[in-house]
Amino acid sequence: MLTVLNPKGRDPEQRFARGPGLPDDPGHAPINFHAYAACAGGVFHVDTRRAIAEETPVLVLIRRRLRRTLDAVRALKAAGRTVWVSWKESGVIQVSRQLGSAASISLFREIVQSADGVLSANDQLLPLYRWAGNDQTEVRFLPTPYPVDFPEWDFSRPVGERKGVLIGTRSFRRASRAHLAALSLGATCAKQTGSRLTVINTEGGWASRLIEQLGIPSTQLRVSAPLPYPQYLRLMAEHRIVLQCDLSSVPGQVAGDALLCRMPCVGGNGVIDRLGFPGLCGGHRSNETLGQIAQELLTDDSAWQQSVDESQATAKKSLSFAAVSKELEMMLK
Repeated sequence: MLTVLNPKGRDPEQRFARGPGLPDDPGHAPINFHAYAACAGGVFHVDTRRAIAEETPVLVLIRRRLRRTLDAVRALKAAGRTVWVSWKESGVIQVSRQLGSAASISLFREIVQSADGVLSANDQLLPLYRWAGNDQTEVRFLPTPYPVDFPEWDFSRPVGERKGVLIGTRSFRRASRAHLAALSLGATCAKQTGSRLTVINTEGGWASRLIEQLGIPSTQLRVSAPLPYPQYLRLMAEHRIVLQCDLSSVPGQVAGDALLCRMPCVGGNGVIDRLGFPGLCGGHRSNETLGQIAQELLTDDSAWQQSVDESQATAKKSLSFAAVSKELEMMLK
């Protein structure tokens, strides 16, 4: 078992005795760092004393308030627990922003050197963790798992029932998300293939006005408000592809969501994008190339099915709950 601790965080205690549970169960979905607890049949805590009482190895999440994480690590070590650490917001740009002062860098190094090891959800952060640690610090990369091996989490639909493009990014305000680039690329794909384009608007009226400037006929454009996670996956599965131009170097939840929906994810340079969709991901491909890939997947059923089959095979081998739980078990011995 594994306890994941987000010291003084907002998410309530949550036990995953039944693994990922069901999509419509209350509580946090078994994704991101909750997924490590879920695949290990463990628990997610925000209270250090309750984490100590579990008598299991503990993964402590590093947050912007670094002192809280350091205090938790020290308390757990004093109680004899095995302690691993990892940035909660573990995109490369996110971590750089959180280490914006000499004091934060000093605290970060102290946290890493006080722990038994580091579990990184992002392989791009491995050099940083190794630099921050010492000769005794074990640093391991383990992508966040997705319950693709649980039939309850299979959101697949036949290709004949799918239409159009879902834009995977949602924020105009974060430049690294390249949301406008994704929208314009999606609008071009929709126009050239006669497909529907769906956008999730999290930024209100001013974003609505920007979306209107795409010039897509209302019959082809669908704008959705944010949805609860299971409903969002059901919406995603109505589409043939997910499209994004994200350059944030994040763990890659959008691509993970696409795995659950058994569909291609085009673009994005996150971990799951690169591992699950190596022939479709961004970073080293131009947006023009991504557009060509997207148009093929929108119009060629055999290419679409081949992409889905390949990504599912990869996911079951290295990104499923079964695969990651084995790695966790060996790591935490």
